[in-house]
Amino acid sequence: MKGIVFTEFLEMVEAKFGYEMVDKIISSSELSNDGAYTATGTYPHHELLQLLNELSNASDTEKSVLLHSFGTYMFVTFKNGYPGFFEGFEHGFEFLKSVDAHIHKEVLKLYPDAKLPSFETRGDGNEMRMTYRSYRKMADFAHGLIEASMSHFGHEHQVSKKVLVQDGSEVEFHIVIEV
Repeated sequence: MKGIVFTEFLEMVEAKFGYEMVDKIISSSELSNDGAYTATGTYPHHELLQLLNELSNASDTEKSVLLHSFGTYMFVTFKNGYPGFFEGFEHGFEFLKSVDAHIHKEVLKLYPDAKLPSFETRGDGNEMRMTYRSYRKMADFAHGLIEASMSHFGHEHQVSKKVLVQDGSEVEFHIVIEV
């Protein structure tokens, strides 16, 4: 997993819970590098899950809630760091439909070794279904990104989630724009 995910996660933890919490979750996790991450490095994704688990325990907050919040937080990072990814789209569905074909293609140019989730979209009008697939099983993170995307484009919306594979490696999101 790319280091930017780790560095941003720790920045989010500091912003929401304070530096002491960052220190606590790093100290209580078994990390290969003692929590010294760089944005351009590549690290085992299970270390992020360890940090998440420790944060969940220390903050008494469900992991799914924390991952969703991190997805929302990370959207701002992507928007500020990669504004070109958002140009040319007038509708949230247009943007979400471009994730695999356009955005992930561009991400792979920047980070050829990145292992990205896949997204399949279908639907139009006021409804869309988006299927997430990833061995990392971080659908709640994707959920936060989806919600932040829809808000960015000014849509009042509802997003529901249906687990398609019990281990969480495949999840369908049903996105409805309220008119």
